[in-house]
Amino acid sequence: MVLVGCCLAVHWGMAQSASPQALAGDWQGAIAGKLPLVLHLRTDQSGGLTATLDSPTQGAMGLEGADAKLAGTTFSLQVPAVQGSYSGTISADGKTIAGTWTQGGQSTPLVFHQTVTAAELAQMKPSPVDGTWNGALHAGQVTLRLAFHFHAAPGGTISGSMDSIDQGAMGIACSDVKLDGQKLTLSVPAVHGTYEGTLSADGKSIQGTWSQGTPLELNLNRAGATAAEAPKPMPAQPPLALKDLKPVLDKEFAPVVAAWPQGGVVVGVLDHGQRQVMAFGTAKPDSIFEIGSVTKTFTGLALGQMVLQKKVTLDEPVRELLPPGTVEKPAGPEISLLDLATQHSGLPRLPDNLKPANMADPYADYSAEKLEAYLKQHGVARPEKTAFLYSNLGVGLLGFALAQRAGVSWPQMIHDEVTGPMGLKDTVVTLSAEQQARFIQGYNGAHDAVGPWHLDALAGAGALRSTATDLLTYCETLMHPDRPKAKHGDGKTLAQAIPLVLDPRADVDPSGTMKIGLVWLVRMAQDEYWHDGGTGGYSSLVVFDPKKDRAIVVLYNCEDITPGQPQMTDRIAANVAALLDGKPAMSL
Repeated sequence: MVLVGCCLAVHWGMAQSASPQALAGDWQGAIAGKLPLVLHLRTDQSGGLTATLDSPTQGAMGLEGADAKLAGTTFSLQVPAVQGSYSGTISADGKTIAGTWTQGGQSTPLVFHQTVTAAELAQMKPSPVDGTWNGALHAGQVTLRLAFHFHAAPGGTISGSMDSIDQGAMGIACSDVKLDGQKLTLSVPAVHGTYEGTLSADGKSIQGTWSQGTPLELNLNRAGATAAEAPKPMPAQPPLALKDLKPVLDKEFAPVVAAWPQGGVVVGVLDHGQRQVMAFGTAKPDSIFEIGSVTKTFTGLALGQMVLQKKVTLDEPVRELLPPGTVEKPAGPEISLLDLATQHSGLPRLPDNLKPANMADPYADYSAEKLEAYLKQHGVARPEKTAFLYSNLGVGLLGFALAQRAGVSWPQMIHDEVTGPMGLKDTVVTLSAEQQARFIQGYNGAHDAVGPWHLDALAGAGALRSTATDLLTYCETLMHPDRPKAKHGDGKTLAQAIPLVLDPRADVDPSGTMKIGLVWLVRMAQDEYWHDGGTGGYSSLVVFDPKKDRAIVVLYNCEDITPGQPQMTDRIAANVAALLDGKPAMSL
């Protein structure tokens, strides 16, 4: 949720202009109908709008909006903490916003409905249980993690929902939520469950009983801070020199490491040619991590290299690179290599015949035969109009096709075209015995140890492992293509291939605030390139800004799902950037 500039554009009817007062209130929606979001719009003393966003089922409450503006019928908003964007159109009656949410390279429909008006807000007061509460049911050998989300509703009532995290059931509606003094009661009709508990005097825990046929003890603890206690950015300090960054981050990470001693993070920073690689927790500076979808950028650079070498062209149909007879030529437009690299192919995120034998290693048995079978059934026709749609299948197919044209395996092609010329010795698919000793243990979101992932036919979408040192070298070469160090292979075309790869070619969101080159995502206002990645036990983020001559790499040995918080990798990178720029930084 590797994780991921954002803009929210709204139109009020055909001829009217919206007003901040009319937009003020609470708006509820759900991404793809599954992930609830709540948008809170308020007016400030100057008559402008402020905004916060909640993702209740993830426990992420009060994410601050920035630069909220209303010009005529257009409303724009940035939510830096999650790097998401939304654009939509307000219905004629002003009660609905229909549009698209974009985050982490994915665009999905999102419709907001106004649930609380400004007039109703004036009559509402927060309840003592507003927020997210976490607990666990223990029944024999089975443990089920639960999360409850409560917030004040009109008429003095309380609205609530429940997540059964281990069962993947999110946003289950609660009814009859009542707080009588310190006694909390509620029902969950969908599962025929009830809960009764007592709120502690300090308002941070609830001791109670869950009943779903058999009464079970269920004690809840407040997740994160209350609204009044929500963390605020630390005051701006003078910009830190790179050499002074480590002691500050040591203090930042101390409580994080104390809370979870198995956690390991490596942060790499490149600033005007100077490097600093810092390790925290169980990690060491040379620890190797799975980098997940950051792998896709290596596939994109291999494409750029092969274009310069006249082995392929960007507009070449992918069909022509596949083994003869794999898929028939469609009657109309067909998917090109450029469509795959810019995530505009129309292909879904995953193929429908991906049915893992082992869910803990979901891509391991997705073979070339299964990919070719999918293509025979699905075809390679491209819709007349395609929007950005993040697809592991698409970039995996790109890598598979390029390797077919090169006549070697995907790992060998990446070595020949990218990691070899750049001298990236620790950026590999298969680890040597020495590298295996440096491969840090990975953990899932519940902090349980998990095994590594292996990718077969879709290796180009996420198979690489790497270190912060290698990824900084990678970024340095991308920012300074005039001085790559060609070690061997086809490094002689690298300097010309990099601008081809970084050129923004297509929109990621309708507002145009984010675009995509050959796989790399670009925040246009900042001229900042980025991509994140995640596997079952690892998370990664790579960000570089050629104008600032700076790159930040964050590697984390955990699936990046932190209830109540934005993604850890994003928070660390934002913290580091703010400290170096002398801007207010949010504590980790």
